Amino acid sequence: MSAHQSLLPPGWPRPRGYSNGIAASGHMIFTAGIVGWDENEIFQRHDLPGQFRQVLENTLAVLAEAGAGPEHIVRMTWYITDREEYLASLSAIGAAYSELLGRNFPAMAVVEVTGLVEAAAKVEIETTAVIPAASR
Repeated sequence: MSAHQSLLPPGWPRPRGYSNGIAASGHMIFTAGIVGWDENEIFQRHDLPGQFRQVLENTLAVLAEAGAGPEHIVRMTWYITDREEYLASLSAIGAAYSELLGRNFPAMAVVEVTGLVEAAAKVEIETTAVIPAASR
């Protein structure tokens, strides 16, 4: 059973890599803003693609604690500190996304911010996941 249904109004073009909206019901899991440091809160990677990969790995680790996986993700908000670096890194970001999250396309927003609380962080992501009631 799918954890969610993508919402696409008639006549709208299908978004690439995300959904405009998601309908879901079940057990909800929310992550805080997760940054690209390791389990000891040390930034091992200092480039955006490396930190992005670590954020996804960290997110999946937190979701797994509730029995959720990438297929249960319904919403993500990405906060990035450099739009130009983000655009230049799309290929590497897309490769990490595909490898770790597969072909799941949640509702997403990417927001450029002037900085994050963790000064070394280049990206911070909040995630919402839903495990269908029948799957629990």
